[in-house]
Amino acid sequence: MKLLHIDSGILGTASVSRQLSGNAVAEWRLQHPNTEVVYRDLVAQPLTHLAGEQLFAAAADPSQQSPEMQAILAESEKALQEFLDADIVVIGAPMYNFGVPSQLKAWIDRIAIKGKTFAYTEYGPKGLAGGKTVIIASARGGFYGAASPAAAWDHQEAYLKTMFGFLGVTDIRFLRAEGLNVSPEQKQRAIHEANGSLANLIAAEARTTQASFG
Repeated sequence: MKLLHIDSGILGTASVSRQLSGNAVAEWRLQHPNTEVVYRDLVAQPLTHLAGEQLFAAAADPSQQSPEMQAILAESEKALQEFLDADIVVIGAPMYNFGVPSQLKAWIDRIAIKGKTFAYTEYGPKGLAGGKTVIIASARGGFYGAASPAAAWDHQEAYLKTMFGFLGVTDIRFLRAEGLNVSPEQKQRAIHEANGSLANLIAAEARTTQASFG
């Protein structure tokens, strides 16, 4: 079994999403000792943001690609293959300005590839990357759950659920710590509660999300 661990929080050791994603991986390995882990830190080793030049170069004769572009394309292919090879994907994903970190978006742009992870059919788009479990360690400064007045501002978890659903993933689990900026007490409470839910979250049977894309 292969697990891909992704971190995108920019605060280093102070990042709650990194703490939670690391704990999620540790718990998964505790319950599944034979798991092979591949780690990618999108802040320490960021992917370039998607650009038109890259799309054109990918379709060109390799002899026409600059050494710099060849390196970018090779890293993009590596990121895609890591995702395709993984049975489990654990993502540290903090909310920044109601969305995901730009570093995480750059990675998503490398794995959302027509013909690799999704296809367009006469019945609409179809995900090709099903069969995986995606665990998202979500850290948010405020409260954005369904019962919150700010729920409509959530373009982080909602986006990730939609994106991975589009790619065919039906087992998407959220390890969530909210209200981190409300007070030191709330921050500690949220982290404690998230960590306390880990064992059950990891042990849960595969689930099906409500997202459907053909």
